[in-house]
Amino acid sequence: MNRISSFAPIEGQSSRILILGSMPGVASLTAGQYYAHPRNAFWKIIEALFNVSTAASYETRVAALQHAGIAVWDVLETCTRTGSLDAKIDMRSASINNISALLKRQPLIETICFNGSTAERIFKSRVLPTLGNVNVKYIRLPSTSPAHASAPLTEKVLAWQSAIIAE
Repeated sequence: MNRISSFAPIEGQSSRILILGSMPGVASLTAGQYYAHPRNAFWKIIEALFNVSTAASYETRVAALQHAGIAVWDVLETCTRTGSLDAKIDMRSASINNISALLKRQPLIETICFNGSTAERIFKSRVLPTLGNVNVKYIRLPSTSPAHASAPLTEKVLAWQSAIIAE
């Protein structure tokens, strides 16, 4: 098993939503970009919500997230894992990202959204106890991973839209 590390967070000057995944997959790690697997629905959802083309450069898509007040990171900082599946993460080897520090840098964050159940589970067991008293809402969203392709994209877009679009 290889020891892998997540990326630095995507964050703007006034993030209000934090989207947390578990750990980038092999395609993302290879590309050095969040959600780089061509069948991952993340950027398709972002395209539907914020009208930024999936064909746009990574930098343009990241800027659209920042402009929309959305930060993106992973719950885990490092771990060992074979392949890309969350089920293959060796949790004994896993260390968490300093989400507390990110929340201090981004005091406007009011909602933390989990990209799937693994990110939520790890957050609740390993991160939440380190946060102290934070006043944020938690929402688990349908995973954008190609391993969780049973829900149609339109259903995922609606769930994500209701969670991250300001009312």
